[in-house]
Amino acid sequence: RWHFALIFFPEINDSESHPSSSHQTLKGTSKWAASLENLLEDPEGVKRFREFLKKEFSEENVLFWLACEEFKKTQGKKQMQEKAKDIYMTFLSSKASSQVNVEGQSRLNETILETPHPLMFQKLQDQIFNLMKYDSYSRFLKSDIFLNHKKSEEQEEASPEAQTAAKRASRIYNT
Repeated sequence: RWHFALIFFPEINDSESHPSSSHQTLKGTSKWAASLENLLEDPEGVKRFREFLKKEFSEENVLFWLACEEFKKTQGKKQMQEKAKDIYMTFLSSKASSQVNVEGQSRLNETILETPHPLMFQKLQDQIFNLMKYDSYSRFLKSDIFLNHKKSEEQEEASPEAQTAAKRASRIYNT
């Protein structure tokens, strides 16, 4: 019964009965293809995703998401006020240079910036995450940017130097 759920709802992770060790062994494009979360945790993945979104004229989505992640780590009221204002002016204000399209935006105004808190942008960040996850992420996985990166990764793994190094390593560890 769990296999059915995992096939149709891969986001369900029942770690008690099925420890997902495969997530630890995945790397590069395989890891990116496993989930948007994995992609956003990898600086190279973010770089390639941004490159793709730039071509789609929606790079502001990932930039907003990254800014919100950074904002959550901000210490001190003054720094939070400054970063909150930057996020608001860059992504949320009606005059924003890289405006993101989120529901409830019209109700936001600069008064919220006076009393910032780490999760003040969470709902908007979640909206953007879902927009990316269910829209641009799936297109990214079919894009030339992703597929070419995957191909070059596979060629590196198949190169004679990589194989010789792997054989050397296995001889060292199997003594």
